Amino acid sequence: MLGQPLYPDPLTIAEEWHADGRGVAIATVIETWGSAPRPVGSHLVIDSQGNFHGSVSGGCVEGAVIVEASEVIASGTARILEFGVADETAWRVGLSCGGRIRIYVERLG
Repeated sequence: MLGQPLYPDPLTIAEEWHADGRGVAIATVIETWGSAPRPVGSHLVIDSQGNFHGSVSGGCVEGAVIVEASEVIASGTARILEFGVADETAWRVGLSCGGRIRIYVERLG
């Protein structure tokens, strides 16, 4: 459709899901160091049904962020996640790019 973005904004998707009555979490890249797959301000939105839209790592750590986001939706308690070269978890989930990213995960609403 002419004039429509190819990929809808993740925050617009989050608002739609929230309006539909779904639990929604928003993950935002808040800091990067070195080689990072996505820039500061990138978003990944996750709903309580396991659907997600957007990206915070180009696929490297999305799975781990989605798991954490489901816990944030359930508890309502925001958290900061950090993945980097020195973090054994980062290698396990595939962040081998040599950088570090910090991601803030919060529940919408």
